Amino acid sequence: MENHLTPYQSVITEIKSIISSGQEAAYSASSKAMLLTYWNIGKRIVEQELGGSERAEYGKGFISSLAEDLTKEFGKNYSKRNLHYYIKFYQCFPDEQIVNACVHNLNWTHIRSLLRVADENARYWYMKEAIAESWSSRTLDRNISTQYYYRLLQAPKKEAVIGEMKQKTAELQKNQFELIKSPVIAEFLGFKNEDTYLEGDLESAILSHIRDFLMELGRGFAFVARQ
Repeated sequence: MENHLTPYQSVITEIKSIISSGQEAAYSASSKAMLLTYWNIGKRIVEQELGGSERAEYGKGFISSLAEDLTKEFGKNYSKRNLHYYIKFYQCFPDEQIVNACVHNLNWTHIRSLLRVADENARYWYMKEAIAESWSSRTLDRNISTQYYYRLLQAPKKEAVIGEMKQKTAELQKNQFELIKSPVIAEFLGFKNEDTYLEGDLESAILSHIRDFLMELGRGFAFVARQ
């Protein structure tokens, strides 16, 4: 019996690794597509409808009308409140190259936390650290709330501050890809809150986004089967 268990443990370990890698790839592709969509919405509104000015008046209920039309077709991700977030996303990160760099490791919850940071230097520092250190959104939110950037900047012994941060956020680093099945991701992929959808439906939608995203990247990338 023991001889049979050894190969089984090897197989199950490898399969779990394959599943985890697949979940990570699906999460990353969907999250990236979502962030680029939101950023481009903000850009379109600011540059085309607001004349590129942060102080321009929205006028004639444009945002309200836009939110009403988009919400009817695509869900509450495009509510008036969220459209203002997308505008702020573009205004806080107007450089498309920076956005393309940050979307690989960050999700919308990360971005929402970064939008709270008024200090531009601090905001970009938090963004770079979150990318480089693979901070979960909860870790980023905690570090912003505890003024980690300013404490580290002023600390004579930075190692102690860094060590304490890592210790206190260790639990927050778990389940970094739990948003795969979140309502936000589901609605972005076309499912409405009132829909009853199976996990297979969600998987299919995510894989379609991966396929479309890789096709956009052009030559040098391959999508081999849907599984």
